[in-house]
Formats: sequence, structure tokens, C-alpha cells
Amino acid sequence: MTNKNLYGIMKNMESDQNKITPFLLKPAGKDYLWGGSRLRDDFAKEIDMEPLAESWECSTHPDGLSMVASGVYKGRMLRDVLREHTEYMGIHANSAGELPILIKLIDAAKDLSVQVHPDDEYARQKEHGSLGKTEMWYVLDARKDARLVYGFHHDMKREILEKSLREGNIEKYLRKVPVHKDDVFYIEAGRVHAIGAGALIAEIQENSNITYRLYDYNRVDKNGKKRELHIERAMDVINLRGNAEPRQPLRVLKFKRGFASELLCRCQYFQVERMILNTESVRNLASFYAFDNSFQVLLCTDGCGVLVPEQGEVLQFFRGDCIFVPAHAAVIRLHGKATMLKVSC
Repeated sequence: MTNKNLYGIMKNMESDQNKITPFLLKPAGKDYLWGGSRLRDDFAKEIDMEPLAESWECSTHPDGLSMVASGVYKGRMLRDVLREHTEYMGIHANSAGELPILIKLIDAAKDLSVQVHPDDEYARQKEHGSLGKTEMWYVLDARKDARLVYGFHHDMKREILEKSLREGNIEKYLRKVPVHKDDVFYIEAGRVHAIGAGALIAEIQENSNITYRLYDYNRVDKNGKKRELHIERAMDVINLRGNAEPRQPLRVLKFKRGFASELLCRCQYFQVERMILNTESVRNLASFYAFDNSFQVLLCTDGCGVLVPEQGEVLQFFRGDCIFVPAHAAVIRLHGKATMLKVSC
């Protein structure tokens, strides 16, 4: 091998390494009828929709693709980048060549529909190979009267549930629980649920957009039409068991130089931690290692700061910004005063 060829190979390797660096994402928006304006007002989402109900912050789902907003891939769809560089997702079983999760911000100015999601097996068989949808909610803010639907008060029979849907009185069977800022709720597939008016939510879920509506308060859309219900399929997947009011998980803060972190949720689909960054009085930047077996996503829920990779572009981030950290991205250094959700698989 000539020195010229060796030099070319080394330059290519160096170029590839330079690409393994975190980058900002630009979300897709949704204008569902129950949305409000807080994603624009509180998180500076520049999405021309009214109302703005959801921003899909980290998504490769065809119903709402997020875009790379910094670095060498700026302007390209995240889905296309990850299909070219599957190594960015890591080697964990959940990826299977596609990003396994979807991260959203949700502004519920009005009640969401009462709904249920299928599990993986049902979705694979009935929804053209899609994933099911298990999800987790982290409450960013909530009105004093905000509540959510979490299953049933007691065990239900299918015929009673179907009758309640025909007569429009299903709400008397639903368990409604109060919602407070910083609460965590885990919603497994099959659980009847609904986010209530006045809640601002970060949602981490499987990469799926399969929702079966049971009840929608007889509302009509901007065209004067009632939204479609999916009673038959909902009945196929619904968990009819009653449940107690959900308890908040035990959370333990672990302190490191410049930041603290706590585990919010760990399940077979994703892991979510909350990071509290404060390096204002610390000489060295806060740092953590990127995983080799999983990508990570950092969603800034409050404050601002900078991310300083070992190589590549320094990123400024603000409240509402979402950063994709590829697997194998080495050491990540952070500076600022911010609260972030760190998601991995």
C-alpha cells in the first residue's frame, strides 16, 4: 500500500469519526383540535400551526419526521441519516435497523380523547407490521385542576363498556387522577388513558402512531365532522381490569460534579432519566460517556447551556431543544444551568 493510499484511508476514517458527534433536531408539528399555544409561547417552537398540539422532537416515523438542525447533516431528515448510519443507534436489540422510540412535547389545552394502544404483537399482525405503543409521560406543567384518565375504577365487562359507549356515559367508569408538575406516569399498551386539559407533557413512547379512540366527547373538527372512533379494535386490545390510583415512583438523586440525575422510568423499550445541570460554580464542565450500545436523546425542559463534544460543533441549547447523541460519541461535556430528560434504550 502506498503512502498516498494510506493517507486517504486515514483521512476517510478521520472524516467518519468527525461525524459521530451530537446534533440538534428540528421537530414536526401536529395541529390536533385539543392543542393550544404553549409549545410556541413557552418553548419557542417556530411551527406555523394553530392550534399547536404536539411537537415530535425526535421522530423517524413517517407521520411526523424530525430534521437535523446542526452539523454536517443539517437540513436532512433524521430518518435518512440513521438509515445511512445505523451504527449511530447502537447495537441493542430494540433498534433492528430503525429508531425504536419517539419523543414528543404535548400541550393539552383541552381534553384528549379516551383511547388505548395495542401491544407489539397485535400491531404487527393488524397494523402492517407496526410497533405497538407503550409510553411514559413526564409532566412539565399542569393547572391546579388538571387530571388524567388512567384505566377503570373496577373490573369491567365488555358488554357493559360497549353499552356505556353507545349511551355516552363511559366517563363514570374511568379513573381520573390529579396531575402535578414533575409527575411521572407509565402507560403500558392496553391501558385506557387520556391526558386532561391543562397538562403540558413530555412523552417518550415506542416508535408508533397507532391510537384507538374509544370516546371523544362528541366533538367535531374544523370541518364540522366527528373524529373517527375505533371501537372494535380498541375492544380487541383493551385491559378491562380495574386499577388503583397510580403511585409516583421512588426517585433518588445521584450527585456528580456539576449535575445530578435520577431515574424516572426503565422498561423494555426505553430508559428515561432527569438531569439537573448546574456548572455555574464548577470549574470543570459536567461530563458523561455516550453509550456504545445505545444512542441517547437530550431534551431540555428548562434553562439553557452548551454541549461541548470531544470533536465537532459546540452546541448551544435552550428550553425545548432536543439533541441526538449517537452511540460511540465518546465523552459529552455540558455547561450551563438546565433541566434535561436523557432517553436511551
